[in-house]
Amino acid sequence: MSTNFELAASIRKDLGKGATRRLRKTDKVPAIIYGAGSEPVSITLDHNQLMHSTENEAFFSHILTVDVDGKEEKVIIKALQRHPSREILMHADFLRVNMSDKLKVHIPIHFIGEDVAPGVKEGGVVTHDLVDVEIQCLPADLPEYIEVDISALDVGSSLHLSDLVIPDSLTIVALMQGADHDLQVVSVQANRAALVSDEDEAEDVAEEGDAAE
Repeated sequence: MSTNFELAASIRKDLGKGATRRLRKTDKVPAIIYGAGSEPVSITLDHNQLMHSTENEAFFSHILTVDVDGKEEKVIIKALQRHPSREILMHADFLRVNMSDKLKVHIPIHFIGEDVAPGVKEGGVVTHDLVDVEIQCLPADLPEYIEVDISALDVGSSLHLSDLVIPDSLTIVALMQGADHDLQVVSVQANRAALVSDEDEAEDVAEEGDAAE
């Protein structure tokens, strides 16, 4: 992975709703680090640094380094609470990473080949049913994204989770649960507006034929 994310944090000892509100007024974000058999640690992060990091899609699928008062923690982000109406991060949950243990992470999907897909050239519309996929792998094998090539799709064609081409080091979590969980990822559907237009044209032709008789 070419992108590195490092966050500076401090241990948060003053807990509770009142303390949390005071933190946010000073542009700080309350957060917690947990997992990997160690005790949870409440921390405080700089709001602007965290916000800047979240603007990069890769932040959500990378191993992150959080420096907590001089002690480095390797983590992935598990939850991020945002304000419902303002550009403010409210809280973050980080899961510790053990490099020898597999983890489950949602990885973004990048679609390629849409501009050359036969179905699109015929006027079809691409529907993205999934925008990410949950995979299981060792931390060292964690990809930044999953690439899905749709350049061969015709109108009415689709790709499912089982059609994705991924490295052997990755496992798609849904497929571990059986064939019933082989979700559709992307499809090319006929353009409804074009179909209606064709139907109207056909009706006009039929009416002209009736009038001529």
